[in-house]
Amino acid sequence: MTTHNANNITWHKAAVTTEDRAILNKHSGAVLWFTGLSASGKSTLAVALEKLLFNQGCRTYVLDGDNIRCGLNANLDFSPGDRKENIRRIAEVAKLFVDAGVIVMTAFISPYAGDRESARQLLPSGKFIEIYCKCPINICEQRDPKGLYKKARAGQLKEFTGIDAPYEAPASPEITADTGSKSTEENARTIVDYLRKQGLISTG
Repeated sequence: MTTHNANNITWHKAAVTTEDRAILNKHSGAVLWFTGLSASGKSTLAVALEKLLFNQGCRTYVLDGDNIRCGLNANLDFSPGDRKENIRRIAEVAKLFVDAGVIVMTAFISPYAGDRESARQLLPSGKFIEIYCKCPINICEQRDPKGLYKKARAGQLKEFTGIDAPYEAPASPEITADTGSKSTEENARTIVDYLRKQGLISTG
């Protein structure tokens, strides 16, 4: 049972169930949790995958790390405690999307294995799909679209994952997307194939 500080709170059940929505949508809701170093290709792959799924008639949405920090998590920094709270909030939002029958893609570094496991535990079995965007740090640094690695190496950016803050790679993700050597299109098709085999989307 989730704990909370407020009193007199009662969870209200919906008249429309998750199963009802799956029948209407012709697919199940699920979280595709992209994790990996900065510039490993998480957002790029999530956006490409969403387009593929959307074109197949799926209800989809991408929760992007930068976008969320512009609003919902604008009050959080990159300290270990705030990173943990960042992921906790995202996991709760993702859970609501799944309940609404949406395939939601979360593109966050989410560096701590324990936080990702906590997110997994919020969802029914088979509805949390961890996708490890595996990319060598030297390639991430070569890409460095925001210049963050350069700033971190120069000491201008503290607590940067992979430089002076840890990244705990998934031990057994559902999918490993080799974003260092494979194309975005190849990785997206691999994920779509996985979703079909798991019965989360139509095989048609």
